[in-house]
Amino acid sequence: ERLIVNVSCGNPASRTVAIEVSIDGYEIGDDDVTRVLRQGYQHAGSSDRELLHMIPVGFALDGARVTDPRGMYGDRLGANLHAITASAAAVRNLVTCIERCHLEVEGFVVSSYASGLSTLVPDEMELGATVVDMGGGATSFAVFSGGEAVHTDLIPIGGHHVTNDIARGLSTPVAAAERLKTLYGSASPSPSDAREFVDVPQIGETEHAQAHHVPKSVLVGIIQPRLEETFELVRARLEASGFDRIAGRRLVLTGGASQLPSAADLAALVLDKQVRLGRPTRIAGIAEATGGPTFATCAGLLIHLVHKPPALAERLPVPARNGLGPLGRMGTWLREHF
Repeated sequence: ERLIVNVSCGNPASRTVAIEVSIDGYEIGDDDVTRVLRQGYQHAGSSDRELLHMIPVGFALDGARVTDPRGMYGDRLGANLHAITASAAAVRNLVTCIERCHLEVEGFVVSSYASGLSTLVPDEMELGATVVDMGGGATSFAVFSGGEAVHTDLIPIGGHHVTNDIARGLSTPVAAAERLKTLYGSASPSPSDAREFVDVPQIGETEHAQAHHVPKSVLVGIIQPRLEETFELVRARLEASGFDRIAGRRLVLTGGASQLPSAADLAALVLDKQVRLGRPTRIAGIAEATGGPTFATCAGLLIHLVHKPPALAERLPVPARNGLGPLGRMGTWLREHF
C-alpha cells in the first residue's frame, strides 16, 4: 500500500525562491515549467532539511507577470516558488515508522496546506486567507493568495497541551481531562459558568470514590489562556513573516481543537480577522461524520493527490531508509517477523 502523509513534524518552514531560465523564443510547454521546478529543488534543498513542496506562486514571461505561461512565447521564463522544508531527520523517522507497518510513502503534504485545499472557497484562495489547523501536538497555519499557498508556519502548541493543562490544574487523569475538555470546555466564559458544576475524577482515587465538583468557570479559566497564547503566537509569526497583509481579513479554523465552543470568537478577537470554522466542502458526497473540521486535512490529501496538475506538481523523492529498495524492505520484514 502507498500513502500520502500529512506532516506537522520537523519544524516545517517556508521561503520563496526566485528562478529564471532561458526559453530562446520557443513556445513554453510542460517541460519548461518542470525545468524551472528542478532548478528550484537545487536551490532550496540542503543536507539537514527535506524539501516537501515546491509550489509555483507566480510566473513572469520576459518580465511581465502571467498566471500560466504554457502555450506562450518568450525569451526568459521566471518563477517565484514557495519552498516548504522540514527537518530531514524527522521526515526519515516518520518514513521509517510507516515502512515498519509494511506501507510505502508516496509523498508528503504539510497539514495546514492540505486543510486549506479542502476548506477554502475559490474567492478566499484568490483574494487572500489564512488557514489555522489546530492539531493535537501543534498548530500550523498557511497563507493563501492568488490561488496558491504562499507561506506556511507552525507553532508547537496544540489541543494536547490544553488537555495537559486541565489534568495538572484539576489533578485529574489525562483521559478524564480530555473528556472534560470535549464535553464541557469552552474558549470563552459565559455568565452561567459559575453556577454550573462538573464532576472531576481525582488522580489515584478508586472508581468508587466521589468525584470533586468544580465550577465550569474554573475549567474555562484553564482553557482560555492557552488558546489565547496560541492565537497570539500565530499573530506574531504572521506579522514577522510579512504576509499578514497578503493574508487579508479572512481566517479559517480547522482541526480538532477548533471545535471548542467560542474558539472562533476568541480567534477573531485576538487576530482581528473574520473567522469561520472550515469544513471539507470541496469533496462531493462526503459523509456527515467525516465532514467536520477534524477531517479537513484528510480531505485535503485527497484533493492534492487528484487535482494537482502533473506539470506543476512533480513528485518529490521520499528519503530512503538505509538505502533499502523493495527487496531490502522484504528482507527486513522477514528478519523482523521470523
